[in-house]
Amino acid sequence: MDGAPSPPFFEITNSVGLTEGWMLGTIHALPDGTDWRTPAIDAAIEDADRAVVEVVNLRDAAGVAETFARLSATPGMGPLEQRVDPSIAGPLMEMAELSGIPPARFNDTETWGAAIMLARVGAVGEPRNGVDRYILSRFEGRPTYGFELAREQLGIFDALAEEDQRALLEGTVEEWEASKEDRGHLTRAWLSGDDAALEAATTTGIMADPELRAALLVDRNTKWLRNVLVHLGDRERPLFAVGAAHLIGPDGLPAMLEERGYTVTRVR
Repeated sequence: MDGAPSPPFFEITNSVGLTEGWMLGTIHALPDGTDWRTPAIDAAIEDADRAVVEVVNLRDAAGVAETFARLSATPGMGPLEQRVDPSIAGPLMEMAELSGIPPARFNDTETWGAAIMLARVGAVGEPRNGVDRYILSRFEGRPTYGFELAREQLGIFDALAEEDQRALLEGTVEEWEASKEDRGHLTRAWLSGDDAALEAATTTGIMADPELRAALLVDRNTKWLRNVLVHLGDRERPLFAVGAAHLIGPDGLPAMLEERGYTVTRVR
């Protein structure tokens, strides 16, 4: 990337101009050595009294894996290629082979679970470098909160109708196919602060499906907003660190806060 990093980062001020907190749009996996921090982000990390992330028990890898296995396992689901449109069965099986996961496991995995398992194929970053994990490590000794537990987040997928789960799987395959020539475009968009590209990602691909967009993005933002307002109403100032998609566009948390009288300023 050319130039200094500028990931989505916002300062939240109240009606008299006092800083009440900050919002950082995160990315959950990054390549080793990615330089993403800015002086403003570092200052907010130092000044914030608490952190609020998407999933507070994110670093409990064993617990998250156990929850995923328990929720996603259903014997006799059948072959993956029979759960998608025949036109994408070929790319789907290519992804499955590249994943290194035994085909028999997919046969006993719910469709949403298979989509999540395959989403890592061709990924350009590593979860250990995720911004959320960095924030949690920096707030050791200070209060940390989460909008969701892992079982709640995964439960959103588990509650999807099978039709929507299949749309999720098909969208995962289609996005993988479309990004073959440039796997890192969204990472670069996040790193450079290309809000137009990030907003486009919230309305295309998987997010073009109204039911999936509502379940995975809009409904969660509406639910989270109640907790955001509670934290902002306290004297201690929070740093909210959630996936960048939740902060972008008219359905994003900054837009929702501005509707309630806050000023939310993009800091570049």
